Amino acid sequence: MTMSDVQASRLRSESVTVGYGEEPVVRDLSLAIAEGKVTTIIGPNGCGKSTLLRTMARLLKPTDGRVLLDGDPVHDLSTKDVARRMALLPQSPIAPEGLLVRDLVGRGRHPHQRWFSQWSPEDEAIVETALEMTDTAELRDRALDQLSGGQRQRAWIAMTLAQDTDLLLLDEPTTYLDLAHQVEVLDLVSRLNRERGRTVVMVLHDLNLAARYSDVIVVMKDGAIVTEGTPNDVFTPDLLATTFGLDADVLACPRTGLPIVVPVSSAPVPDTLDTVELADA
Repeated sequence: MTMSDVQASRLRSESVTVGYGEEPVVRDLSLAIAEGKVTTIIGPNGCGKSTLLRTMARLLKPTDGRVLLDGDPVHDLSTKDVARRMALLPQSPIAPEGLLVRDLVGRGRHPHQRWFSQWSPEDEAIVETALEMTDTAELRDRALDQLSGGQRQRAWIAMTLAQDTDLLLLDEPTTYLDLAHQVEVLDLVSRLNRERGRTVVMVLHDLNLAARYSDVIVVMKDGAIVTEGTPNDVFTPDLLATTFGLDADVLACPRTGLPIVVPVSSAPVPDTLDTVELADA
């Protein structure tokens, strides 16, 4: 990313150090989010990727450095002001039991409302658009706790869309979902980016899904950025070994050309001929 790209970035961290106690989790980290792209932060457990995202979303305050949103220090802004500019979907969000989908999505309009100007036709239209965009319109009168994991996650994303911002932060949006629902959610994220121009920042664990759905990959280890770039630039056997301690081959997907990470098992590979002979016996 060039210096002009950094200066044009709506969201960036500058020399941020942050943690949950005396020992920092993220150390002197600077990162500019690419406009109009899907940026995914990956790294081994405990590397600080979710801590970084929470700091950029103003949920954690750095002990040093700062986060800038539209050129303003994000921790100097009010909660409502930040929510009007940036939407966050945290890990494992919690809603009251029995909450209906339409009421959950409607909560996304709260940052835009004033005590003298409550629910409006504009709010209704934006909520309706969010429901349609996430294919949850038919679920509007269903209780959130009665939905499948993929349906629930789409409803939560609809709530973030109802905030009507073009900057979305998603902290492990596929956690606890099976593979089909993970793909369903990430297909939605991709559509929001490609068709609606949303800038997206995600934290993901699955390396192959990160490669498939991201324009930019940011790799973290021990509270620092190891490298960042396109999936094809970032995913190499050397990086996987040094960052994740993973012995793996990196292949090109025959459909997309994007990298596929194939871990190398430490178990001995059975002799093909012996296997065939046993099968024929």
